[in-house]
Amino acid sequence: MTTDVPLQSLVLFASAVRHLNFTQVAEEYGTTQPAVSQRIAALEKHLGTALFRRAHRGVALTPEGAALYDSVCDHLAAIQTAVERVRTRKLREVLTVATDFAFANFWLMPRLAAFQELRPELDVRIVTSQNGFDIRGEPVDLAISFGTGHWPGCNAQRLLPEVVVPVCSPALLARHGPATAHDVMRMPLLHLESSGPVRWLTWQDWGLGHGVAEAGQGQSLTLGNYPLVIQAAVSGRGVALGWRPLVDDLLRDGQLASPPLPELATPRGYYLVRPHGREAGRALDSLRDWIVAECAQSTGTGAGAAA
Repeated sequence: MTTDVPLQSLVLFASAVRHLNFTQVAEEYGTTQPAVSQRIAALEKHLGTALFRRAHRGVALTPEGAALYDSVCDHLAAIQTAVERVRTRKLREVLTVATDFAFANFWLMPRLAAFQELRPELDVRIVTSQNGFDIRGEPVDLAISFGTGHWPGCNAQRLLPEVVVPVCSPALLARHGPATAHDVMRMPLLHLESSGPVRWLTWQDWGLGHGVAEAGQGQSLTLGNYPLVIQAAVSGRGVALGWRPLVDDLLRDGQLASPPLPELATPRGYYLVRPHGREAGRALDSLRDWIVAECAQSTGTGAGAAA
């Protein structure tokens, strides 16, 4: 024989305390007044004490009923809060974006709060990798990938071109003075490590693009991800290749400086990538449109074309 009190009886009891009228309780829960009276009577029998005093036009709470009501209200409120929390979590949609460390750290994260203010009902999950990956086999909604625009089985929309300038701390640049391309190649160079074929501009590429055939003559430091490269540049460890507009904020606020040399652009860039045939939906469309618009604003151009 169980000694547990049915939750429904406690819910009806709490309603009876609010209304002090069993008929109104019955109307609230779509039942009959005799059924409510039987439930309350059974609860009183189970507890061995009267919870209400019956009156001509309703009921009045006994001291024992008042004590029970305080406890029941606290517990019912906690249950309702838990239910709402689960319901809200179920209703929230999570969008997963895959990209590299550089784009996530220097472009996406500083702007993401603006999107979440526009769409507070959406959650965004960011996964990062320094190496290329096949989005078709990953549990992600879209990728912002660096490359030539060709991903088999995917739609690719260009967001940002590859535009590179050398960057270093203002103090380091001041020590070396206004630098030519030859001078830059003799400064301590900061390299981004790649575990496979290099997909981005290297210092050798940059030198050749500016007519400097020889490799760098100064010290060099190689780091495993782009945020570390930029951190080393800010701290004065050397000069790094700065991808625009990823480093624009650091140049604007004076954490980085750039020699007065022409930018070097390539056909590569960042692309918004989605597999063919994968369903999007309104939430994902809104995130995609926001990313495209923000990138266009970053470069002062219109939205990119699909490839």
